[in-house]
Amino acid sequence: MKRRVVISLLSALALSAFVGITPVAAAASFEETAKTFVDELASQAIHELTDKSVPRAERIKRFRAFFNAHFAVKGIGKWILGRHWRKATQAEQEEYLDLFEDLIIVSYVDRFAAYVGEPLHVHKTLVLNENNATVYSDIHQGGGMETLDVNWRVARKDGVHKIVDVVVEGTSMSSTLRSDFSSIIRQHGGKVSGLIEALREKTASLSGNTH
Repeated sequence: MKRRVVISLLSALALSAFVGITPVAAAASFEETAKTFVDELASQAIHELTDKSVPRAERIKRFRAFFNAHFAVKGIGKWILGRHWRKATQAEQEEYLDLFEDLIIVSYVDRFAAYVGEPLHVHKTLVLNENNATVYSDIHQGGGMETLDVNWRVARKDGVHKIVDVVVEGTSMSSTLRSDFSSIIRQHGGKVSGLIEALREKTASLSGNTH
């Protein structure tokens, strides 16, 4: 159970393409700033979103602010929808993005409160080119449980660091959602409207169960 909670927490961070609004320090190397970015992002999430004493309504407010401040929801949603994005009408695109944000909020706000794991430990950063790097980290769980490997793909553009994906135990969270959403669209005759309806139902169900 604890392992599932940790993965759920990380996947919430991971539902990403483009995380963060953190200026790059000119004097520091990309390797250093990428590591610092991941360290600070994880620390902020654990500090602000896992306090069980905070009322749920306030935790939802904090989570929504955290998500919007550090994740580019439009970029995330467009990549996950893939080629289907171009097939959607403007109205469908707008509703899909709204539902996508709501889905993440209601899916993960309580899972953060249930998190009791160890802090993230960054142990290596591999710079791929001047604007892309992978930060390798892990979580050492107690009780004889296995260590979780978590790899963060960090990009920077115009002095801003962004997470473009998180891979937990070899599984890309962005790719997983992309596959799941594509499957739902296929089940509805290739129509984005089918995914939108499914997201409406799922979001309403989770909201009703977690108020």
